[in-house]
Amino acid sequence: MTIDRASARIAFLGLGKMGLPMASRLAAAGWTVTGFDPAPAACAAFAASGGTVASSGRQAAEGADVVVTMLPDGGAVRAALTGPDGVAGVLAPGATVIDMSSSAPVGTRALAEELAGARIRLIDAPVSGGVKRAVDGTLAIMVGGGAAASVRPLLESLGTSIFETGPIGSGHAMKALNNYVSAAGLTAACEALRIGAGFGLDPALMTDVLNASTGRNNSTEVKLKPFVIPQTYASGFSMALMAKDLRTADELARHEGVPAPLSRAVAALWQDALAALGEGADHTAIDAFLAPRPGPDGA
Repeated sequence: MTIDRASARIAFLGLGKMGLPMASRLAAAGWTVTGFDPAPAACAAFAASGGTVASSGRQAAEGADVVVTMLPDGGAVRAALTGPDGVAGVLAPGATVIDMSSSAPVGTRALAEELAGARIRLIDAPVSGGVKRAVDGTLAIMVGGGAAASVRPLLESLGTSIFETGPIGSGHAMKALNNYVSAAGLTAACEALRIGAGFGLDPALMTDVLNASTGRNNSTEVKLKPFVIPQTYASGFSMALMAKDLRTADELARHEGVPAPLSRAVAALWQDALAALGEGADHTAIDAFLAPRPGPDGA
């Protein structure tokens, strides 16, 4: 059964950098949304955008037909749903949970089985595109669980590219693998700029050449000039979250018994960067971790 915009009640848990614009878009699109975040400032921002705020996750979920989670990881999702104050206890049989967080796919499968015992359906639907596309409503959404059609109207309020990836957990697997490819591309691009600058190449020119050539990728297109070359390192996506997604991709490879030496190396490199730069670092600061870029004279 497809959820109806006119009658469905949505609880949105997690009003951070991504969750706030996503929940706000749903409210602006005519969905009845009640949001909650443990950070008072996040709740205030959602209220200022026209959303309704609850005092707890359980209060937000009371009477909800759909719960959307946008939380840091699968552990936080599990705690929000099935912990001592978890919302699963107030959901009616037949309710749907859409986990739009970047969670570990194996854990997602286990959580789905647990919720199924209470007749609560779990769909994993992580997103890609960053804050800008969350604000614009142009996210890419990877939907696992085999029930994308039932929640498609809601997802279409958030994204323009909706992919049905397969059984439960497949969306989260795809998101982790996407971020692995993204991180590998960013790492390679930063190394290339550093090497080229040492030889006397202009980093901006290098970026233009890459974007007109086979080296083009998302990082060369949208991260090098605004964040890496000027060393502002302020894309809005943290190194901690990227390192977590890389660990997830590596753990998935191990779980499936697939040799993935590059995945392992990239995950280890980013974990070292996280340890050196700290939880607050932006993911584009991987450039600073690799080494300061030399100037045209090699200094």
